[in-house]
Amino acid sequence: MPANLEGVNVLVVDDDQDILTTVRLAFEQNGAKVATGNDGNKAVEMATRLKPDLIIVDMMMPKKSGFLVIETIKPNSAPGTKPYIIMITANEGKRHELYARSLGVDDYVNKPFATERLIEVAARLFQRDYKEPERW
Repeated sequence: MPANLEGVNVLVVDDDQDILTTVRLAFEQNGAKVATGNDGNKAVEMATRLKPDLIIVDMMMPKKSGFLVIETIKPNSAPGTKPYIIMITANEGKRHELYARSLGVDDYVNKPFATERLIEVAARLFQRDYKEPERW
């Protein structure tokens, strides 16, 4: 089932060009506007400049790790606040996941992943923002 991510601004940062392309296309097909970067320094610069609603960031990248990116762009923030952050990683260690969540990561997705799963995770984050209209 396609998610409606119309009007959502997404920043995807990973040093793997195939992942960048695949994730960008999947989010665009679901209505999101997507920007991409391929290293940690670019992630910080783009997040500061573009103010995305969602950041999908790889844990291990050149120049600055995903952890350092999150510490820089979302210091002292709890999960559930924008920008939402989904960390993607090939590292299956629970210690890394716990640390990522302590930094304010909203979800943690292990590689390899189906793009449909990543879209579902993102859609779930934005469903929290939706409020039912009050009934009279």
